Amino acid sequence: MARVFVYGTLKKGQPNYKHMINTAKGLAKFQGRGRTVEKYPLVIAGKYNIPYMLNIPGTGHHVAGEIYSVDDQMLQFLDEFEGCPDMYQRTLMRIEVVEWEGKGGGAGEARAAADGVVECFVYSTMTYPPEWVGLPYHDSYDSSGKHGLSYVLRESR
Repeated sequence: MARVFVYGTLKKGQPNYKHMINTAKGLAKFQGRGRTVEKYPLVIAGKYNIPYMLNIPGTGHHVAGEIYSVDDQMLQFLDEFEGCPDMYQRTLMRIEVVEWEGKGGGAGEARAAADGVVECFVYSTMTYPPEWVGLPYHDSYDSSGKHGLSYVLRESR
């Protein structure tokens, strides 16, 4: 099992969460909520209003999201879903645990939560148009947030 941190449309209550709970794509077990230890720019960009975390450590906000434990099948699905490695790149990032529900996994899970920081795979991007750096930065994402930039589902594109 691998740990993945999601900050955009794959979170609970967001347009693509359905993929996280579709066991035909693999297993994803909600572990808790967290935020990036380092600051990153989270922007909503492109004609489909997609949330992107730009891989520019030290700029932006501590980005909020959810921590999942996923199996290899789900990780492979997420790589394909996120257009990895072209659109997004999957990198390890340090995530500060805000709320932990993780059960099982032995002492390692308990230790990871106890010191407040876990390493998770995160889909961020180093391949973006330079003008995206000038877009507004968000600390959390909600597709129906006050930013007014509604996400366009793939099936509607």
